[in-house]
Amino acid sequence: MSVRDLLIVGAGPSGLATGISAQGAGLEFEILEKGVLVNSIFHFPVHMVFFTTPELLEIGGLPLVTPFDKPTRIEALRYYRRAAEKFQLPMSFGERVIAVTRQDGEDPVFTVMTDVDGERRTRQARALVLAIGYYDHPNRLNVPGEDLPHVSHYYDEAHGYYRKQVVIVGGKNSAAEVALELHRSGAKVTLVHRRATLGSSIKYWVKPDIENRIAEGSIAARFESRVVEIRDGGVVIESRGKREHLPADRVFLMTGYHADFDLLEACGVDVDPATGVPVHDPSTLESNVPNVFLAGGVLAGKDTAPIFIENGRFHGERIVKVLGERKPFHAQLYPSLIPSKK
Repeated sequence: MSVRDLLIVGAGPSGLATGISAQGAGLEFEILEKGVLVNSIFHFPVHMVFFTTPELLEIGGLPLVTPFDKPTRIEALRYYRRAAEKFQLPMSFGERVIAVTRQDGEDPVFTVMTDVDGERRTRQARALVLAIGYYDHPNRLNVPGEDLPHVSHYYDEAHGYYRKQVVIVGGKNSAAEVALELHRSGAKVTLVHRRATLGSSIKYWVKPDIENRIAEGSIAARFESRVVEIRDGGVVIESRGKREHLPADRVFLMTGYHADFDLLEACGVDVDPATGVPVHDPSTLESNVPNVFLAGGVLAGKDTAPIFIENGRFHGERIVKVLGERKPFHAQLYPSLIPSKK
């Protein structure tokens, strides 16, 4: 079995940017993705508009051209397809990593086992980059009824809920935006939040909007309330020892997401139990496991706000630079990265 220089797990913007940097350095690498290209963006709300300017989503020096001030989800999907084609990145889709082992010695090697529709595949590499994000793993409430068909941790679009009763659980930015879009599309919305006030991280132009809609009563709100059960046609909440049944044709649990802790554990990466942040060196992005690096949203932990495409797209460049500077083995493993003596 050939041993690659690098395996990158995750084909989101950070994983693609890491691949582009590795390609420029002459590394032999492959990107493994359990879903589709930029899988998280693909599963964003259908009509989502990024709240950043297009140049801050760019990778590999490839311009993202849009007639709008802020790009849409559709434009981002088109852009990252174009980037993948331009750089001809070696990628495998629908391939989930299920086991990672490390063979120590003079030339440490990782063996990565994946699953593709029940078929097992194995690859080996001298270094790993986990660019696995967090959007695939919702924070569950762990209450009865959470897996009923009318309950989802992901929002799609509003039109189908016209004149329907919708309960949204959460109090941060996603919950606020979903509540406003559904309200303006004719749904009857109730927001349930466990805290006394809405989250401070809500976008500055969204916060007064949602607060005004709640104040005028067009969006109902239940603060200091927690969901204790979800039933067909309704949600049971509890506040200050009293229970209330809220009618619901649809329930959106906008309670956030987290990294794939099982995969991190399989790789031997420690995670801070309080913050959910994987143990790593901020300067090199290397985890507690030598030659296992972290890129993009996986570094965020429970507070996902500090890490996003705008800064995660630079992580791969930093990681590849670290590999090139590493001694004493870099002359053997990464000859293409050795600076010229000319």
